[in-house]
Amino acid sequence: MAINKISLNKPMKLFVALITALLGGYVFQLLHIPIPWLLGPMIAVLIGSNVFKERYAWPTPIRNAGLIIVGYTIGLSMTATALHEMAIQLPSMLLMTLLLMLLCVLLAYVISKLSRINFKTALLGSIPGGLTQMVILAEETEGINLTIVTVLQVIRLMMIVISVPLLVFSPIMGNQHTAQTLIQSVTTTTASWGALSPKIFIFAVVSISCALLGHKIKFPTAFLLGPTFSTAIIQLLGLHGPALPTSLINAAQIMIGIQVGLMLKPAQLNNKVQIISLSIGSSLVLLLGSFGLSFIFMQLHAISKSTALLSLAPGGMDQMGIIAHEINANLSVVVGYQLFRTFFIFFAVPPLLRMLFKYSATKKIIRNSPS
Repeated sequence: MAINKISLNKPMKLFVALITALLGGYVFQLLHIPIPWLLGPMIAVLIGSNVFKERYAWPTPIRNAGLIIVGYTIGLSMTATALHEMAIQLPSMLLMTLLLMLLCVLLAYVISKLSRINFKTALLGSIPGGLTQMVILAEETEGINLTIVTVLQVIRLMMIVISVPLLVFSPIMGNQHTAQTLIQSVTTTTASWGALSPKIFIFAVVSISCALLGHKIKFPTAFLLGPTFSTAIIQLLGLHGPALPTSLINAAQIMIGIQVGLMLKPAQLNNKVQIISLSIGSSLVLLLGSFGLSFIFMQLHAISKSTALLSLAPGGMDQMGIIAHEINANLSVVVGYQLFRTFFIFFAVPPLLRMLFKYSATKKIIRNSPS
């Protein structure tokens, strides 16, 4: 009887999670909140799963399917033009990225000193990778409080995706568009289902195969980067992938948002007000730091204020790309810098973090050892 109860109960939990996520996404869309189908399901499932405990479930394979879709869309951005722009401005990209990472390290140090959060958790919560990427990286790192990392990243993301559009469309940047125009551009369908075949089948098979292969050989965040690299390579070989319909991209965000919402466990936070306050404060400092770095960027290259800010803004590459397209900023520069920072975080940050944490642990052992 217990087995039958479990087999019947799990589909019901999945159904409850999906309905909650759809309602959350719909409400966020009505309120014109940015990326509603990621943040809406995330917040709705967070509330629902904490109020009605043990009534929600979401298998990791579904989340992985969403990551494959997102990875494919990122791979589409890696065109020959974007890669050429990255090669030309590689020194500047490295400089700006390192300065931004240094600011994140300082913020993490301050957060760890002002709270009881360990430095490793504070650092992963402060690094401005995509929300999904940093949560996955936190899952793969020992000694990390996943709830705190997710809270720090969610608050940062929400502040960035709301503040950057308002700043970009303000008179400071000299743009005449409105935030409402941006919201309409985000929710407009960019591709039709009929335009997908037959090329999408080639990209789907290769993306899924590379994701599974990468997972088998323990490649970092394989379900995201496997499709990204394979899509970019196929495009460089001359076969261009079709853009995905907005409904499919929204579905992928729902798949990811539900699991992130389930990861958030506010009950495990000892000092909720303090952590949220530090998250908001650090996000503001990070945004101001990016704004300051954009002026240095403008001195190095002849680009507009908007292009500089969107290139360095610590938000998701897809959201910054949408804004850049709407205001006619240099999309290749924006995508190039966002891509470089994303890959730098994926490939350079993990080994650097391991070295830093190992050094810190060794230093602690030496300090505590008897003389």
